[in-house]
Amino acid sequence: MATPKKVCIIGSGNWGSAIAKIVGSNAAQNSKFDNTVTMWVFEEMVDGRKLTDIINTDHENVKYLPGHKLPPNVLAVAELVDAAKEADILVFVIPHQFIGRVCDTMKGKIKSDALGMSLIKGVDEGPDGLKLISDVIQEKLGITMSVLMGANIANEVADEKFCETTIGCKNTEHGALLKELMQTSNFRVTVVEESDVVEICGALKNIVAVGAGFCDGLGFGDNTKAAVIRLGLMEMIAFARIFCTAGAVSSATFLESCGVADLITTCYGGRNRKVAEAFAKGGKVREGT
Repeated sequence: MATPKKVCIIGSGNWGSAIAKIVGSNAAQNSKFDNTVTMWVFEEMVDGRKLTDIINTDHENVKYLPGHKLPPNVLAVAELVDAAKEADILVFVIPHQFIGRVCDTMKGKIKSDALGMSLIKGVDEGPDGLKLISDVIQEKLGITMSVLMGANIANEVADEKFCETTIGCKNTEHGALLKELMQTSNFRVTVVEESDVVEICGALKNIVAVGAGFCDGLGFGDNTKAAVIRLGLMEMIAFARIFCTAGAVSSATFLESCGVADLITTCYGGRNRKVAEAFAKGGKVREGT
């Protein structure tokens, strides 16, 4: 019998904690995975207590996902290397601006054959232009990467409201394993091979959402907003066909949760839309929003 895979979640914010709820529950019920799921937590004090102690004692991330109990097999760890060094599967779910620093800390201190999966929506901008976050991780750590993107509002996922998501993975065996780790009766997973297309959707939809927010703020109405969303989707497809050179770019991938579903959700409920609406109305936008 194969040794159970150890899983580590890199990140413990709102989305990271929601994912920990799923991963912890699935790992406890599936013999393919080790029962203990480590979660790297950036240590901070909450009401005089360490956040890691709160999570490990009360099984709740009271700061970033209050009101939701985490499975007792999710172990919060303050030291990044301690959390990740034995993991066979690394799930990255942190703000994209921190990925370089995090990878530099982990470099040479994790398993060389570990599988990585990025849930980070965005791209890295450097001297060589735009780069996918999964490519940044792969280059820095030398591990095989997959991605997970979709119409997944963290609080709704934590509430176990039905939704779909998309895993982009070029290796069929790895994709099947990651699906077992992530899928529940209310969090349905589809696996596609075009991982770069899945990932770029997660970044580009935010740009379209800004346009949708401008429509809302200027009072242009639903017809105009629908046009912005449709034209935005067409531009996403066109951009992907230029940017994603690893293989074919199929229109079908944009019909998955990572594409049109995530685009619709973000254009109606996302933070980028809300900020753009406030800006268009002439209101003040809080720095860092």
